[in-house]
Amino acid sequence: MSTPYTPETETRADIDQWRGPAVVDFGTNWCGHCQAAQPLVDAAFAAHAEVRHLKVEDGSGRPLGRSFRVKLWPTLVFLRDGQEVERLVRPTDPAAIRDALARIAAG
Repeated sequence: MSTPYTPETETRADIDQWRGPAVVDFGTNWCGHCQAAQPLVDAAFAAHAEVRHLKVEDGSGRPLGRSFRVKLWPTLVFLRDGQEVERLVRPTDPAAIRDALARIAAG
């Protein structure tokens, strides 16, 4: 079973300081688009256990989501050393997720 989205535990300043590859995954547990994308995301991450994956429950007025200009769920923000490299909004293509993960993991 997939890890649920949880309330913010990190600030944007914290994330900006991260080193290495990471993905911040914004969504909610009740979002149909998030539920549909989750098996694709989980499968892609299975091959990249070294990539940090933070699932953040987003919503109106939540500062972390606003700092990343999240408008639709799920939004996957791919980071290398705290800097955004790529983002996928409402991903439906498993290859796009795998490719984005491979790019930040290879960094």
